[in-house]
Parts: sequence; structure tokens; C-alpha cells
Amino acid sequence: MTDMQYDRAPGDASALPDVEQGTSSGLLVYTIGLALAVVLTAMSFWVANTSLLWIGGVSLGLTVLAIAQMGIHLVFFLHVTTGPDNTNNVMALAFGVLIVVLVVVGSLLIMADLNDNMMLPAELMNLHMQR
Repeated sequence: MTDMQYDRAPGDASALPDVEQGTSSGLLVYTIGLALAVVLTAMSFWVANTSLLWIGGVSLGLTVLAIAQMGIHLVFFLHVTTGPDNTNNVMALAFGVLIVVLVVVGSLLIMADLNDNMMLPAELMNLHMQR
């Protein structure tokens, strides 16, 4: 017959054929996800409060742990995969990420432009202080 591979998230039994259903326990999957999320949260607190890391490495470490935390939540709790039945979920997630990036980058550009245009030039600041 056909040798079909199903791309599924842990605990996502609805996308499985009848033969494969029931192979993973939903409670076990959620428990594993919770344990991983708690470990990543504890690691984030440790990274933020340790003096073992270089100061620039703290923000990088927190960023990596935050991205890993998002991945854990997407896979274990929201069951977002790249399977054919989850195309709309992945597209909605990608659109949401695009909107957030546009808002954050646009806000930073606007604030930088306002900072440049609203400040008095250095020459005027010096004239004002000399009087």
C-alpha cells in the first residue's frame, strides 16, 4: 500500500490513523511539556542572576531560553506542527509573528527618528548654557 508519514505534535491523536491512535498518553505529554517549561524558566532565573556569564551573554542566553520556551509551548501545549492538517495554524502563527515584528521595528524606527529630530542641536545647547 502506501507508506505515509504523519507529522504530528506529541499528544496530537486527532491527526493519526486508527492504527496509531492511543500510542501516547496525553497526560504524559503534558507532564513532559510542563517539566521542560519549568526547567527552562528556572534556567532563565539562574541566567539572569548569575555572575558566571559575561554581561553581554546574559541577554543572549535569555533570548535563547525564551525561544526554546516558545517552542516547547507551541509543540507540547498548542500542538502546532507542519503537517498538512495544520497549515492554517502555521500560517496564522507566521502572520502573527510578522505583525509583531513590524510593530516592534516600526516603533523603534519612529522613536529613533523622533529622538534625532526633537533634540536641539549641540551648538544651540551650548549657546543656551553660555548666557
